[in-house]
Amino acid sequence: MLKRRHVGMGIAVGLTALAITPMVVTGIERLQARETAGLLPQEGTTANSPQRSAVVFFSRSGNTALLARYLARRLNAGLYRLEAQDYALGLLGWANALRDAQDHEADISTPEIDFSVYETIYLGSPIWMFSPAPPIWQFVASQRFDGKRVVLFNTFNSRFKAEFMEQFQLLVLQRGARSFEHQFVRRGRMGWQLPPQAMLDAFNASWRA
Repeated sequence: MLKRRHVGMGIAVGLTALAITPMVVTGIERLQARETAGLLPQEGTTANSPQRSAVVFFSRSGNTALLARYLARRLNAGLYRLEAQDYALGLLGWANALRDAQDHEADISTPEIDFSVYETIYLGSPIWMFSPAPPIWQFVASQRFDGKRVVLFNTFNSRFKAEFMEQFQLLVLQRGARSFEHQFVRRGRMGWQLPPQAMLDAFNASWRA
């Protein structure tokens, strides 16, 4: 009887944790979004020199958005954000992201971009379940990068899988790119992540122009 009671208590604790986890995770995401929104807030560049790079990104909780804005400022690059309402902040967006994490298709809103004026295209995305998020796959599949240098940059908590990066690289090259590179920063586990400035510093330390 005592053993059964312990098993029952263990199941109850497990179910409670499963119920609480989504609320904790989405709460942290909202906090991150508020924290990063006011940092490097510009959505473009004011420098007078010609733009030779474009930064195109998708971001959910704001970390990749912050890194994208940082790159755009540093490179004097055009900055373009992909929107995907299915993955908006909140429980429904989190559930959709978890469900679709390893898909290569998504419903996105894409800004008009004239790639002919750029030499290098930076593509920014979080990593979901070891793979770049679906919106960046969808964007690449719908574009041509003829003769361009393409650089994927990611922020993530855990890790990525080489097989997904190889598939992504193949897709980019199939869309006409002359080269592909991958740069990233690992923020750390949810709840113990690098603060925004530390994340930028970590990326900057390993960044290759």
